[in-house]
Amino acid sequence: MKARLVVFLFVPVILLTLCPQSSGRVDWDVKKTLKLEKTPVDVAVSLNGRWVFVLTAQGSILIYSGDGRLEDEIAVGKHVDGIKVGPEQDILLLSSRKNKTVEILVLDFIQNIDVSNSPFKGPADAAVTIAVFSDFQ
Repeated sequence: MKARLVVFLFVPVILLTLCPQSSGRVDWDVKKTLKLEKTPVDVAVSLNGRWVFVLTAQGSILIYSGDGRLEDEIAVGKHVDGIKVGPEQDILLLSSRKNKTVEILVLDFIQNIDVSNSPFKGPADAAVTIAVFSDFQ
């Protein structure tokens, strides 16, 4: 009787250790690590994935491009303790528990266009540049 009990108890243990586990598995790898000089508090990613916004304890938002380059820094104040991306890619929501507020920030990303070798009319150092894209149909 004792022998049957011992076998009955050890067979499941042996089977569980010898049989491969069929539980779900997730493989992961760190794609990139952003080295910051300031302490991060919160992070948000734009809807299109082009921008990473890092709220710092010093009261600023660091704006990184999708490939990890620091593009800009915005001072928002130390009262801001949370950020979320809004319903559009150019809207950022800043929350403050201390002030009991939510600020809606509208971002306008300015892109420089290199026109140095492009044809132009008028003086080359004019204050205004007008680009004509005439190859559209």
